[in-house]
Order: sequence, then C-alpha cells, then structure tokens
Amino acid sequence: MERLEPDYLAARLERGHVFDAACRSREVLVHLTGKWSVLILIALRGGTMRFAELRRKVNGVSERMLAKSLQQLESHGLLVRRSFPVVPPHVEYTLTPLGHEAAARIEKLTDWIEENVHALDPGQADPKPL
Repeated sequence: MERLEPDYLAARLERGHVFDAACRSREVLVHLTGKWSVLILIALRGGTMRFAELRRKVNGVSERMLAKSLQQLESHGLLVRRSFPVVPPHVEYTLTPLGHEAAARIEKLTDWIEENVHALDPGQADPKPL
C-alpha cells in the first residue's frame, strides 16, 4: 500500500479535488462555469452593476436564471449583493477580490474561444493534429 506524506494529504484536503464526486470543489466548478455565471463574472469586471444592467449586458438570460446564477456566485463569495431601501428596489452587484481573480481567469478562456471560434466550428475541416 502506498504511504502518503502528511503534507501531501493536508494539501489535498485544503485544495479540493474536482474528480471526487463528493468534493465541494466540483459544485463550485459547475456553478462557476455555467454559461450565465461566466458571462456575469466577465460583465462585472467592468464594475458594479444593477440587476437590469446585468440582464441587458448578458443578453438572452431570463430574470429567473440571472437571479439563480447571482445567488450561486454570491454563495461562493465571488460577488457581493447590496440592496438599498428605496422604491423601486435598488440592488447592486460587485465582484469580490476572489471574484475578480476568477473573472480574470475565465476571461482568458473566453478570449481564446473568441479568437479561435472559426477553428472550433464543427462545420470546419478536420483540425490539424499536433
């Protein structure tokens, strides 16, 4: 039987393991990489936005899906929701430092996708092998 060093085990427990179905990191990955969450994070990199602004920016999202995605991102500490006691209701969303870090990483992936969209098109010829 393989003996694991205590430092290795501690690092694994602290870090998380997305291939383990019971690990919370998998839930976070699913929430963070959902279509709407990715677009919300990128939209909020530009600064604080109200719900209606986000809905317009993230074109095509329903109110229900936007609200659900915002709640998930808030529950993971990636954004802060501020509600103001006025009529009509005024709610703003802002990325946390952790949210900014996640958004920056996700934005790199989306930039790569936009740059390579034609090569990634299933209608294109077979991709060139490495």
